[in-house]
Amino acid sequence: MFLRPNRRTKDGKDHNYWSLVETVRTPNGPRQRTLCYLGELNSSAQARWLKTIEVFNEQGEARQLKLFPSQVEPPPDDPQVARVLLDKVRLERTRQFGSCWLGLQLWKRLELDRFFEQVLDEQVADVPWSRVAAVLAINRLCAPGSELAIEERWYPSTALDDLLGIEEGKINDTRLYRCLDRILPHKTKLERHLKQRYGELFGAEFDVLLYDLTSTYVEGAAEKNPMMRRGYSRDHRPDCEQMVIALIVNSEGFPFSYETFDGNRADVSTMETILRMVERKYGKARRIWVLDRGIVSEKNLQAIRKRGGQYLVGTPRSQMKPFEKELLKDDWTQVRPDVEVKNVAIPQGEETYILCRTAGRKEKEKAIRNRFSARMENALQRLAKAIEKGRLKDRNKMERRLGRIQAGHPQVSDLYDVAVRDTRGGIRLHWSIKEDRKVWRGLREGAYMLRTNLQAGTAEELWSRYMQLTEAEASFRALKSELSIRPLFHQLEPRVKAHVMVAFLGYALWVTLKHLLKRRVTIAPQPSISGVTNAQPFSAMKAFSLLSSLQSADIVLPTTDGREIRLRRITEPTAQQKAFLQQLVLALPERFEPNRKCSVDSAIA
Repeated sequence: MFLRPNRRTKDGKDHNYWSLVETVRTPNGPRQRTLCYLGELNSSAQARWLKTIEVFNEQGEARQLKLFPSQVEPPPDDPQVARVLLDKVRLERTRQFGSCWLGLQLWKRLELDRFFEQVLDEQVADVPWSRVAAVLAINRLCAPGSELAIEERWYPSTALDDLLGIEEGKINDTRLYRCLDRILPHKTKLERHLKQRYGELFGAEFDVLLYDLTSTYVEGAAEKNPMMRRGYSRDHRPDCEQMVIALIVNSEGFPFSYETFDGNRADVSTMETILRMVERKYGKARRIWVLDRGIVSEKNLQAIRKRGGQYLVGTPRSQMKPFEKELLKDDWTQVRPDVEVKNVAIPQGEETYILCRTAGRKEKEKAIRNRFSARMENALQRLAKAIEKGRLKDRNKMERRLGRIQAGHPQVSDLYDVAVRDTRGGIRLHWSIKEDRKVWRGLREGAYMLRTNLQAGTAEELWSRYMQLTEAEASFRALKSELSIRPLFHQLEPRVKAHVMVAFLGYALWVTLKHLLKRRVTIAPQPSISGVTNAQPFSAMKAFSLLSSLQSADIVLPTTDGREIRLRRITEPTAQQKAFLQQLVLALPERFEPNRKCSVDSAIA
């Protein structure tokens, strides 16, 4: 690492600019990389300084220090001048900066720093609990891990101690666990605060609510947690105990509320609890609920109507049979190249039914049916051959084997009429396709039906509103993928619930960034580096990946009088990073605040 002079002529005058450079190895050989620019060195005695820095001693007293390279003669008898040993300049204490800094900006944008200061920092603590909560949420957003992983690997590698003003060695797994215990009682206040902030920042409205459920499993027996039960696992881990998480978002994906249930709780049985919970937190209102068909039951719909609410829901396929004639008609309305919809008239009642049909979905379901039909027919042929050749003579064994075939192909077993019969030639297996059911299956493939008590809106509008349910599905994908809510390692029920709350906070930050990026592109599309307008917004994870290369580090400058000058600085962002920060109207700090023990510009004797 060394100081390099850069000479430029401007307006007929020579200027000397100095930069700190290091040599790095690359696949193409050694290359030199500029770490930071230290300023201009003029020839006049008064301006012969590289950079004026503010230096603090142990007592916190500040003074100015002029910095010179060792080969430059400083002004005589100037006590503010230091001569630098160029061959001993080094870089120390590199830390991840960009991603955790962005997470903290989102934290402040949602005013979560103020919120947690009010609810957690009433009593003086060695480290304010509001800042520990920020560490948990930012970790869930940037690099999800356990509390032990935060202490041992992630937190020491980040600049959060500088950004949050936490002294070195103060973050450990015990303090993180205690913070989990402290934030959990404030769940309802947090949900109300986020709802208000999303309204202020984005004009978000919560009159249309999307409701869906997922599950997440726990590692271990979880004997002390009665919530953990075996049930329908959406993670394809039926061997593990699990819990069910219900999430409510608005049509744009902004979180409204969430709830946790026992792992064996059926989806359909959660709706009444959720309705009561929402009324308790936000009062009675004429809300529109958009639900998947797994949550729909007549009891749940009646409960919504009883509260003056409205709904738009999917229906089980078994309810499509009465509308077979409607599927055959040609009065469909095409809303997309591969999507058709139509209203279905119901003589009685105040509900409207909408039939929908998707070409891509039809082809997929047809391919699945053909694949399972081929497998079942091959199995039936093998069984029939074994019976005909006498390799299988016991009728009970024949029927048990037939039962296994039918149980192994539940997707298509209802399409076949199968029986073991006595004939003149002996016992034979007879099977045939039920043509009426095959025709009905062909009509049903690719089709689904919606049901609503909304009085206004065309079939196209109602279908589009139902498609907003994908925002809830996207929320779960973010929770499970980017935010890694699974698996759970906590054993106690309150800690598991607090873990879900931290994941909820991480999602709140994630969706904030998502809509900030989307809004900036919508309002004013930013030109790309090549000069072509880029109308596609960054994804949240791509944004974090882009800023992850930004580092903070200490530049250590040894002097000839035995001192070391330490400058804590941030690496220079690339052109793409600058354009991204400009898009979000964010500016990197030029330097860290020099009034903390953990991050100062200092001269050490």
